[in-house]
Amino acid sequence: MQPSWLDGQLPVFVFPQSLTFYVADQSTHKQIVTLCNPYEFHISYSVLCNNPSCFTVDSPKGVVRAKCSLDIIITRINLSLSDASERDRFRILISEDGKRKVPVLGRKDIPAILASGAPEPRGGSDSDHFESVHAPTRSAVGGAATDSRYLPQRQQPFGPYQGNTGPSLLLVAAAVICLAGLLVPTEGDRTPSIIPSYMHLNPNIKIVVAYVLGLLTYAILRTG
Repeated sequence: MQPSWLDGQLPVFVFPQSLTFYVADQSTHKQIVTLCNPYEFHISYSVLCNNPSCFTVDSPKGVVRAKCSLDIIITRINLSLSDASERDRFRILISEDGKRKVPVLGRKDIPAILASGAPEPRGGSDSDHFESVHAPTRSAVGGAATDSRYLPQRQQPFGPYQGNTGPSLLLVAAAVICLAGLLVPTEGDRTPSIIPSYMHLNPNIKIVVAYVLGLLTYAILRTG
């Protein structure tokens, strides 16, 4: 059972916090809302709108994997200022994925403003009636319709942990240099060697090099 303190209280992380569409600027007619899931479990989401006839949503329903983010494309299809409202909003609902009859864990409203060329919202009446938003028409092989919930969606992991990337090349290079220093003949050694005598190391220097090599080896093993 889902803990009651989470019911409707889980923060919903979306960016941006509001959308502004400009009639005269075609590049603003299609915008991206990024939904982030910083939690340890997958979340199901749905996108609702209180004025669904004016918008399409690329993926109105879906799942965001744990520690991932998902881009949702929202397109303004009705550019008539007379049909716009300063109270147009999208509502994103999230719940834990994979469980039956799971309550809504969080919700987030995103204002959507339509302007003629300057960021001045038009007045309008408020509406708390939200309905499902239609996705763009898609066709599968043979012309059969495809549920957008099961279409492949690009999701990107985020957060400070990006997996084990292995030891730093700088650490490895430094360890190799120290190892080479230990293999160089010791100063005063009379054993024949192809290494010139001026490159032989003092015993005290070799002790320091061995100590540094030990520290580097420990660091490499910890990150490996």
